[in-house]
Amino acid sequence: MAEWSNWSGRQTDTPQRVLRPSSEEEIVAAVLGARTDNLVVRAVGASHSHSRVAATSGLLVELDAWQGIEEVDRDARTARLRSGTRIFQLGQPLHEAGLALRNQGDIDKQSIAGAIATGTHGTGPVLQNFSSSVLALRLALGDGEIVECDRDRNRELFEAARHSLGGVGLVTEVTLALRSRYRLHETLWSEHPDEVFGRIDDLIAATRHFEFFWMPQGDFCACKTLAETDAEVDPMPDKKNERIGWSHEIISSVRDVKHTEMEYSVPAHLGPACFLELRKMLLRDFPDLQWPLEYRTLASDDIWISTASHRETVTISAHQDISLDDRPLFEACEKIFRTYEGRPHWGKVHYRSGEELAALYPRYPDWWRVRDEVDPEGRFLTPYLRSLRP
Repeated sequence: MAEWSNWSGRQTDTPQRVLRPSSEEEIVAAVLGARTDNLVVRAVGASHSHSRVAATSGLLVELDAWQGIEEVDRDARTARLRSGTRIFQLGQPLHEAGLALRNQGDIDKQSIAGAIATGTHGTGPVLQNFSSSVLALRLALGDGEIVECDRDRNRELFEAARHSLGGVGLVTEVTLALRSRYRLHETLWSEHPDEVFGRIDDLIAATRHFEFFWMPQGDFCACKTLAETDAEVDPMPDKKNERIGWSHEIISSVRDVKHTEMEYSVPAHLGPACFLELRKMLLRDFPDLQWPLEYRTLASDDIWISTASHRETVTISAHQDISLDDRPLFEACEKIFRTYEGRPHWGKVHYRSGEELAALYPRYPDWWRVRDEVDPEGRFLTPYLRSLRP
């Protein structure tokens, strides 16, 4: 038995067994072994989630030995990937094939399977989350059967598995839709929140990406835009706050300082009011807070349990240092998020019950129905997931 912890160290567990398969056959054998010993199975990549979605006291399957690109189709602009492949490992090989991810978050350490399981996203009013780029999946089910699914084959399984919370099966391969490689022009600046929200719609519409971190100490917004460009790569050393580079070199940031995080998605038209109420509350009730709020946009999609399902979205993230008790801060933020129709990020801290989550997602019962149909023994149903059952 070995202790597991997530990236921040805030979430821990003690799996009875840890395996590191290097082939699909070994993944199937791991699942069958867990079935024999009646262990719950949880696959992990970077363990970057702040919730307990990756925790298990049963069998922990680490996928770092199951990485790589199996196939790239330049004409179709697709790639078939092993599920443990980290996002940062995709940039250069896809670039060399003339391709790129459609979008990505500002952290690129996650495994591709983990990113789609939790609905990881970047920013941009016309850009969807990672799960929306999934074209097909290959999974090992709880009885060891390998199943392939897409919009034409095993459609309902595909709908549940492309945003699975790790609870449907163990993904072995992911086929992603890509786009032609592209360059981005990054611009950074600081501005007071009153000025930002005086023209927030224009800022969001003006470029491919707009986001900001609001810094409570100083009460200013550290803003960033990324505009697609045909200009050549240029680090712009004479301009401290601008640069041009390929998408995979520009979008991601280094986020090495350990923290814990809550993120909620609210309808896009409610984003400004939600942020301004949070800001007012934090300045009043948490005057010593050192960590920012992050404000991003996300396009609507049709995924059953996506936080952007069937609505244009603004995401707002609150952060706290891992040396501090995060619950007072997060409970205060969540109280406000609730009043703005907020949906919690599945890989981050929240305190919502299964009944509450069912009220936020019309297809939530369907997700559970399909999950239970393909995994009647509950092989992938951890205590944390059980707590989310409606």
